[in-house]
Amino acid sequence: MALDDREQKILEEIERNLYAEDPKLAQTVARADLPARNKRRRLVAGAGFFVGLAIMLGTFTRFSYLAGLGFILMVASAAAIAATMRGVRAERNASFSVSSWMEDVRERWRRER
Repeated sequence: MALDDREQKILEEIERNLYAEDPKLAQTVARADLPARNKRRRLVAGAGFFVGLAIMLGTFTRFSYLAGLGFILMVASAAAIAATMRGVRAERNASFSVSSWMEDVRERWRRER
């Protein structure tokens, strides 16, 4: 969804103020690559899940406390995967607007008639 002129000016003013107040933070934010970071977190969490599974299955008959730690690692990894997936979904939905959705519905309606 495009910004109108007033919103664009406000955004530019906020950006200028950020660069003036904390240039190091502004450069860090400009370099941030969130999709790559989310992918890396999912890969690490997935590896953690399978390590926890291996620990749990390999030790549940002899060392129940170690199997419990493996289970906790699995749960924490699954939670991390779910959190990053929720974040990705939220980023996609952030660009959602009712007016653009209605326009898409109207366009589909015209094509089907």
